[in-house]
Order: sequence, then structure tokens, then C-alpha cells
Amino acid sequence: MNWRNFLLTITLVTLTQGVFAQYNLLNATTPEEIGLKTEAQKEYDNAKPLEYGFIDDKDVLWSKMVWEKIVLDERINFPLYYPVDTMNIGKERRSLYDVLFKNIKNGRIANLYTDSYFTDKVSFAQVQEGLIRIDTLDLGYEQYNAGEPISPEYVDTTKIEAFHVQEYRIKGLWYFDKRQGELKYRLIALSPIVPDVYFIDSDEPDLVESYWLFFPDIRDILNEAMCFNNKNTAMPISFDHILNARRFNANMYKEENVYQDRRIEDYIPNNALMQLLESERIRTKIRDFELDQWQY
Repeated sequence: MNWRNFLLTITLVTLTQGVFAQYNLLNATTPEEIGLKTEAQKEYDNAKPLEYGFIDDKDVLWSKMVWEKIVLDERINFPLYYPVDTMNIGKERRSLYDVLFKNIKNGRIANLYTDSYFTDKVSFAQVQEGLIRIDTLDLGYEQYNAGEPISPEYVDTTKIEAFHVQEYRIKGLWYFDKRQGELKYRLIALSPIVPDVYFIDSDEPDLVESYWLFFPDIRDILNEAMCFNNKNTAMPISFDHILNARRFNANMYKEENVYQDRRIEDYIPNNALMQLLESERIRTKIRDFELDQWQY
């Protein structure tokens, strides 16, 4: 009896994972109808992300630009990381990296930048060069030297995949809106951070910013892609929502300052604890600005 219950539980969990956030599941008469929206659903759905309200520069009493790291090892950040294996899961579930890379590849995301200041653009071909490493084995060189074509089995290709992403770096502006009398946050830029493909096999590979994206430019795409809602699978959350609502944990690693926006690690080197405390000090300074406005 216990084994029967156990097998039943495993079956139900598997089916639940397979039908996550699928439209028309309860009304479908064939498997092909699962995931298809009815005309009524299409008319009812609001496919566009919630628009930002207009902010007059004269209404911004104070602002501070900050850069943060979203480390994907933390449990609260798992919805941005998983799933990393898409072979055994429905096509409606993809990681944030998969969503970004797919739309860069098909051309929907056309504007890629080298840094968070948007100084220079890069092409998809240039980005891809930093994500793929091709090594030719000794037997392949022997074929090449002999004037023969190199056999595919003698070429070792290493490619950065979704499971290689270790963190995301974001750039955002904290500002005080004097018209509404509150402190607000606006996400400006986003970058996936991956290991250097040429040193990916080392114990501690260097992390690189593969590209930067202007966040308002990709909101429509992120609004279409859903991430897993662990509390209610019937109500998935779009990546646009989860990022704008700051439903993640992040640590500041840089703020705009007179020292050419130097990083915390530049003036507090080799001390992770003190760097974390400095990040909290900056966060507290920003939060206290709003509190200070209401003290008479």
C-alpha cells in the first residue's frame, strides 16, 4: 500500500511539472489543444507590460545610481536560474538566460552593449565568440598537417549554457519623487554573468559580463516569458514582474561616486565580510533619505 501511494505521488508530481502554467488544460479534448488560448482568453489577456508613469525631471528631488549582483546560488533567486535542462520539461518553462539568448539569436533583441553605460554596441556574432571555445585535438592536427579534412570527433566544442550562469548584474536608479513623496526604484540595465569560456575548467574561473541590455528595451519579451511560482503554479510570474517588483535578493557592488564609480572591492579588497557590510551601509543610506524627509 505504501509503495502504491509512493508511485502515485511521483506520478502526480511528474504530471504537475509537465502541465505547469498551460492554458486550456482543463478544457482540452486532445493533447494538441493544451496550451492554446481561446479567443476569449486572447481578448481578455493584457499582453503588454505595465507602463512606467511619466516622471518629470523637476519632480526628482534626489537620486542615486547603484549596481547590484543577483547571485543565483541563493534559493530566493532560483526562479531566475531554473530550469537549466530543457529536454525533459515543457516548452513553456525556460530560464531567464534561455529567454534572453533565444531572442538575441532570433533578432528580437537587437541592442547589445559592452558595458552598463551603453557606450558601444556589440553584435550577436561578437557575443557568440565569447561563449564558444573550439579545441582541435592532436589527431585533428595530424589530419590537418596531412592535408586531410579534420574529423568532427577530433574537434572539442565547449559552449556556455544556461547552467553556467552564476549571477546577474543589474543597474538601477533609486530616486525620491517629491510629487508623490516616496522613494522609488527603476531598473535600467541587466547583464548575465558567465565564466570565461577559455578557463571554464579551472577551479575558480573568471566571471565576465557577456553583454549588457537596456531593460526598458526588453520588457515586452520578459513580460511574455513566465517563471515558476513556487507558491501557486496556477499563477506564474513574468520575468518583467519579478524584476520590477524586486522579488530577488541582491548585493550592491558599486554606486555612482566621485571616484569614477569605483567598485566596493576596489577600496575594500580581499575582505568579503567588510564588502557586504559596505553594501548594507549604502543601502541604509538610500533608505534613510526617505525617512529623513518625514522628520520635522
